[in-house]
Amino acid sequence: MTILADETTRVVYQGLTGSQGRFYGLRNRAYGTQVVAGTHPTKGGTDVEGIPVFATVGEAVDATGANASCIFVPAPGVAPAVLEAAGAGIELVVVITEGVPTHDQARMHAALVHDFPGTRLLGPNCPGVISPGRTNIGITAGEIGRGGGPVGIVSRSGTLTYQALHELTQAGVGQTTCVGIGGDPVPGTTFVDCLALFEADPDTRVVLLIGEIGGSAEEEAAEYVAGMATPVVGYVAGVTAPPGRRMGHAGAIVSGTRGTARAKIDALEAAGVAVGRDPSEAARLVAETVASLT
Repeated sequence: MTILADETTRVVYQGLTGSQGRFYGLRNRAYGTQVVAGTHPTKGGTDVEGIPVFATVGEAVDATGANASCIFVPAPGVAPAVLEAAGAGIELVVVITEGVPTHDQARMHAALVHDFPGTRLLGPNCPGVISPGRTNIGITAGEIGRGGGPVGIVSRSGTLTYQALHELTQAGVGQTTCVGIGGDPVPGTTFVDCLALFEADPDTRVVLLIGEIGGSAEEEAAEYVAGMATPVVGYVAGVTAPPGRRMGHAGAIVSGTRGTARAKIDALEAAGVAVGRDPSEAARLVAETVASLT
């Protein structure tokens, strides 16, 4: 099985007519993803290489049965785009856009929790979700994944996610689903959300969790992992990051003694997580864990 998305997921690209939306929308369609529509408020009735474009998400849903959205609109337009998708009944909204203001993130989160509980937000500032060989919603290169399980991946980092996928694939270890939750301060989906979904998936037998400095998401994940039956392997980026300096993502910043990589590693190890000291070691630990289960 997979989590969040599979080959039956029907995706509308909000921003399909822009350069990035077009590039990834067509690339993911070629991968096998059901990219069924795009939207643009002034380009309804046109198409992008056969993918129909509608003026609103609601029209796209009515015409195509889309149940997921991938957003490639500029940062100021992300919050309205997310709420439009949620209002149209979209179940999964993936926001690739970076630079979304934190107050917009908080507003989206509150609106989804209180007004649109049936919509899950992934991101913003994330690479999306890929279930290798089945569907790809976002910007991950499909070629680096390998389907068939048994590893689920959840990560705050995009580039480290790609490295983990590639190294596991090179080692002959398949994946069920790989989820990039993004590194912004108010993510729509958390580590704990994904860990719970992976724990419920019978085909995911090992989980790789990739964290980074800043915030308390990894410590919260460690508390959840302590009660999991599914083994978890981890890696935390930013061991040498200086306090007070943002490293990559908006949420990747050490404030005083809070949010350090060392604190996160200690919390994960205390919960029984085998933590690699670099991405390659983490991938090796995953492969060893998989081998020990067979």
